[in-house]
Amino acid sequence: MKKKIAILGSTGSIGKSLLQIIDEDKKNYEIVLLTGNRNYHDLYKQAKKYNVKNIIVTNIDSYIALKKKLNNNKISIYNNYNNFNQIFKKKIDYVMSSISGIDGLEPTLKIIKFTKKIAIANKESIICAWNLLNREILKYKTQFIPVDSEHFSLWYALKNNSISNVEKIYLTASGGPLLKLTKLNTKNIKLSQALKHPTWNMGKKISIDSCTMMNKVFEVIEAKNLFNIPYNRISILTHPESYIHAIIKFKDGLIKIIAHDTTMKIPIFNTVSSNENVTIKTKSLSIKKLNHLELKKINYDTFPIVKILKNLPEQPSLFETVIITVNDYLVDLFLKKKIKYNQISSLLLKFIKNKEFNKYKKIKPKKIEDIIFVKNKVSLKIIKFLNK
Repeated sequence: MKKKIAILGSTGSIGKSLLQIIDEDKKNYEIVLLTGNRNYHDLYKQAKKYNVKNIIVTNIDSYIALKKKLNNNKISIYNNYNNFNQIFKKKIDYVMSSISGIDGLEPTLKIIKFTKKIAIANKESIICAWNLLNREILKYKTQFIPVDSEHFSLWYALKNNSISNVEKIYLTASGGPLLKLTKLNTKNIKLSQALKHPTWNMGKKISIDSCTMMNKVFEVIEAKNLFNIPYNRISILTHPESYIHAIIKFKDGLIKIIAHDTTMKIPIFNTVSSNENVTIKTKSLSIKKLNHLELKKINYDTFPIVKILKNLPEQPSLFETVIITVNDYLVDLFLKKKIKYNQISSLLLKFIKNKEFNKYKKIKPKKIEDIIFVKNKVSLKIIKFLNK
């Protein structure tokens, strides 16, 4: 029997990688739903290639354009996420949630009840609303697997181990293009420099987050939420080779190290495939690479943004939404060349000390509307602050 799957965000890099994996074992999959925002051209091609009967396009102009393009076709097209009851008559086998940003939270929450397994690549959902997601996961007995390479590696290493046996978790960070620079050298970093990641091929936003090390701040929050482990038992190590993704030290003295090539296809493949006869093509083990692995503690002068971790509440709160909203806004300004590179860190660290923002450390999100409200409120505050 074919495995029925849905992909939230099929036109992004994670969605496309998943489709490439499916291409290697096409006879065993049936794609029930694809979703996108603006890129209706790719959605159209995907729907035709995989004979998909349901598409969601959230951008209204793209929705209208695709509706015209698929005229007289036996494909149902929707403009929002309110039709899952109509699309899914019973639980499907697998959902990939890969819509970027807080926009991915609503569909992820809504689709959990309709699937046996959900793989989540949307880090904002896990950071801002893990308590809401986990509530739905437990309620509907849905299996959850994280997709991000570090958290997938932790999940994989902990499958047959209790978190109570863990002494310390180490997440690795490539350090991006600025790893070797000092604080003095980072003042006048150009956009082209910040975007030039040495080991990963990523979009502009995540490339800047990797450069500042904000992506690793997010990943520490994710690890804390997903594995219920306090911040003081999670550390970051710079690792320019990006070969090791997670290290776990257990209380019995044993250490597990999970390593794999720098491709997201490996964690994606392991979330979706259950066919032992299908393998993923990877590079041969390099002894030379293993003999030249470099792991070091974070340099706070080069990556001051990591200091945020010292001010985070242990319990899930709306403060995480504040951090994501402010960072998103500042990175967007840098990409538009409206602020300097070092201002991303300095302004973010300044914003989060604001008394009005700090009150959210004690407030837990109870519903998705709480998160949207704080996001909108903080966005307005940032604009006012920068226009002073």
